[in-house]
Amino acid sequence: MKRPTVTVVAVAVMAVSAVTAPAATAAPPAIAWSACQDPGLAAVGAQCATLEVPVDHRRPHGRQLRIAVSRLAHKTPDSAFQGVMMTLSGGPGLPGLGMAALGPLVPGHAGDAYDWIGFDPRGVGTSTPALSCDRDYMDYDRPSYVPVTPQLERAWLDRVRGYAADCGARNDPELLANMKTTDTVADVESIRVALGVDRMSFYGYSYGTYVGQVYATLHPERVRRMVLDSSVHARDVYYRINLAQDAGYDRNLNAFFGWVAEHDDVYHLGRTQAAVKAVFDRQLATLAREPAAGVIGPDEWLDVFQLAVYRRLGWPSAAEVFAGWAGHRDGALLKTSFEQIGGRGNDNGYAAYLAVECTDVQSPVNWRKWRADTWRAFTEAPYFAWQNTWFNAPCLFWPAPAGRPVTVGSDRVGSMLLVDETLDPATPFAGSLETRKRFPGSALLAVPGGINHASTLVGGNTCVDGKIAEYLAAGTLPARLPGNRSDVDCPQAPPPLPG
Repeated sequence: MKRPTVTVVAVAVMAVSAVTAPAATAAPPAIAWSACQDPGLAAVGAQCATLEVPVDHRRPHGRQLRIAVSRLAHKTPDSAFQGVMMTLSGGPGLPGLGMAALGPLVPGHAGDAYDWIGFDPRGVGTSTPALSCDRDYMDYDRPSYVPVTPQLERAWLDRVRGYAADCGARNDPELLANMKTTDTVADVESIRVALGVDRMSFYGYSYGTYVGQVYATLHPERVRRMVLDSSVHARDVYYRINLAQDAGYDRNLNAFFGWVAEHDDVYHLGRTQAAVKAVFDRQLATLAREPAAGVIGPDEWLDVFQLAVYRRLGWPSAAEVFAGWAGHRDGALLKTSFEQIGGRGNDNGYAAYLAVECTDVQSPVNWRKWRADTWRAFTEAPYFAWQNTWFNAPCLFWPAPAGRPVTVGSDRVGSMLLVDETLDPATPFAGSLETRKRFPGSALLAVPGGINHASTLVGGNTCVDGKIAEYLAAGTLPARLPGNRSDVDCPQAPPPLPG
């Protein structure tokens, strides 16, 4: 969860909170499929379409918006067809149209028996209208994240207040008021109806796991099978989750330093974790005095290395940028990396991220609490605590009202496979344990000591991916064990190699 630019208790609780989730009352038309324009989707033979859904599902005949939808049809004979697999993307704010291409990544062709469905959530990507507030917000040479002076703190508060105001001024107020997870769940239900199926299976990553949890709570009779990778803690959305992320981000950055040290023959940045860390810290200080290429300061430097804290797969690329700058002062490489990773010139994902998180549930409204909590987190997370706070701080001033989240959980969902690594930084492992409690028909597959976030099918863990394939092929879950724990474990995947 978080970083849209980087590429989710009580048993048997069925009641929802005071704000009931919207329900579509008018059936959408059947989906008219045609060839996808996206080259990646076209290459695998996927089809694309748009589906009109209400901006406000409580007013089904009111104004409509368009959801971009994709489908990779099953490759097996119809007699072996396992039905629809709805995919749920992360962020919030990440596009999901390309996730229809996940099917071929399932080992043993176990994905071939499903129709894989992807979609860009409302306000995101090629769905229209798409949110945007200030395309230059993630620009170069911003004020230092760490507000060591009152002037820096005021500068950042002015920035986040201004961004929230721009979001209110430049977007449809009705859409901003209907960007909650429950609205996305209602969109998913509209897609199901348009597909003409009674039940669907689901595959969700990161924030997509929260969409899956809410869908399974509100529509348990529609769930056939469900895989949730890196589950969001439903009780902690989102302020507490964001605070809990800080220590994990810094821990993973230090793990990255250790890996770089192990490959000093390639990167020449130090033979110990401490030595590599010292080089990294010197770059922060140097860039604060003189930004690279005149525009890349310490904030932009940290944004580039956000890639390294989510998945080990990002370590070789991050190490090349690190070595390219520290060893050769390659400012052009650093600038290009920031533009690619930092999302410069396109704030759609960030705007949609805030539109969901700021309205799903009310964040604290007192800046003094944010400040005190962040300085406490800073003692363990000096790299990312303040970066994370400023990323979320527009919620202090968000122009659309917040609702109250659904009380997640159901004993009517008979099949749910949860997957997580125990040191996942973005959705801490406690979220998967909590999801397991709330859905007694679930089982949890864990990777003890693993530090990756949302990496199934793309992270190279053959044990994990093999068990997912077994579940999708036959619907067999690991036996549920007593206690608050995982039900089956897999070893970590091998670390990446340089290059």
